Amino acid sequence: MVTVEELQDFLRNGDKVYMPHLTIDCVIFGYENRQLKVLLCKWIGMNWGLPGGFIKLNETLTDAAKRILLDRTSLDHVFLKQFYTFGDSPDRMNHSDYKPEAWSGVTADSWLSKRTLSIGYYALIDCSEAIIKLDWFVEDYKWVDVNEITDNLIFDHNEILSLALMTLRNQIFHEPIGFELLPEKFTLPEIQTLYETILDKKFDRRNFPNKLLSQKIIVKLDEKRNIGQHRAPFLYTFHKDNYQNALNERLSLTL
Repeated sequence: MVTVEELQDFLRNGDKVYMPHLTIDCVIFGYENRQLKVLLCKWIGMNWGLPGGFIKLNETLTDAAKRILLDRTSLDHVFLKQFYTFGDSPDRMNHSDYKPEAWSGVTADSWLSKRTLSIGYYALIDCSEAIIKLDWFVEDYKWVDVNEITDNLIFDHNEILSLALMTLRNQIFHEPIGFELLPEKFTLPEIQTLYETILDKKFDRRNFPNKLLSQKIIVKLDEKRNIGQHRAPFLYTFHKDNYQNALNERLSLTL
């Protein structure tokens, strides 16, 4: 937990530890109950926004993104992808987003008040495995269905989220997105629902699994899941080598 003294020191001297004018914003996607969700944080003295933070002077960009993700979700070794840099608007760090009583140290000449660029990363995690940490900077959090976000997020975070979602959809056949968001064993309806949820479109229930099976991306197991009387569908799993080869070829996952 950040103390008042540590906060004031960050406001006054943070540029001696972190790179000024440059931040990372993380769009953390999770898949749960047939919904594609995103993690939003309620920043102290501000509205809802995306998790993020500054880059230490001795860190690489990816190391900083991993640290920020670990600090907020308690998760390590997750899928993380850089997708865009934001900052075309000179006033993207709009002072109206700050509330004076919470950020009294942010004056007009503060290092936090200068024009700041943000590097966007998106992450894929299991919502149930995340342990979200709150601190002085973040007082609350929520998982929200990406199709039900009505909040006017801080700064340009609505734009960042929108572009991250578009990137996720564009890269779903070129990155291990299905592998990251599904359990090790799944049914055909479950994998089809995942892709339909992310892409917001419907696939033919016969053609979709047939294409995956024909490309040997998934393999049928000698196991079934009992989900009700007379209902025990077979379980499947990703063939890791074939799946990775298909991703490397970048065209093989077209459905």
